[in-house]
Amino acid sequence: MFDRLELLVGKDGIKKLKEANITVLGLGGVGSYLVEALIRSGIENITIIDFDKIEISNLNRQLMATTKNIGKFKIDEIEKRIKEINENVKVKKVKEFITTENIDKILNENIDYFIDCCDTINTKKEVIKKCILKNIKFITCLGTGKRMDPSKLMICDLRKTSYDPIAKILRKYLKDENIKEKVTCCYSSEIPMKIDSKKIASNGFVPASAGLLIASYIVKEIALNKKGR
Repeated sequence: MFDRLELLVGKDGIKKLKEANITVLGLGGVGSYLVEALIRSGIENITIIDFDKIEISNLNRQLMATTKNIGKFKIDEIEKRIKEINENVKVKKVKEFITTENIDKILNENIDYFIDCCDTINTKKEVIKKCILKNIKFITCLGTGKRMDPSKLMICDLRKTSYDPIAKILRKYLKDENIKEKVTCCYSSEIPMKIDSKKIASNGFVPASAGLLIASYIVKEIALNKKGR
């Protein structure tokens, strides 16, 4: 089923993808597209982490959300899609909210890549600290809401970001914690739109594009041993 991809990455690349262990935290607009792109790219060992249920407001941007599964757990619906695409995929589900108390248990396994697609700042801080401590490769995705231009998305060092409010908080965290290591992130250089609402404005293409960009980066690095930029 991966003969078209094999033309791009070779048999050895397909083998590397099948043997890689990937963990994805957060199955929203970014994470849902990321997971599916990874599965369609030959990943056969994946841990997915999410504790939310599908809501009607998710219909505009989350891959698995339909009018038929509102109220069901995102993690279960994503697993169904994974198995329908490739029944050989080994899926580990963690239906928990990541905290300082349980993050060590989550990261206490053989992980080739940890991708943080969650919305919680404190969780992002813990992921950065623990992945660096445990020498786990990781990418953290920053804000995709209030933006309309997917071409502004890029993958870079967190210290090279601008305009993103989440990035600003995390850059300060790196400085305060004296973290010198590179922190790879997916971020948009687009200035967030000013929206007169407490809700985070979103669409179906910027978060999705972020998920696909991260998938591209990871697949290239695993299969071709080079950075995905």
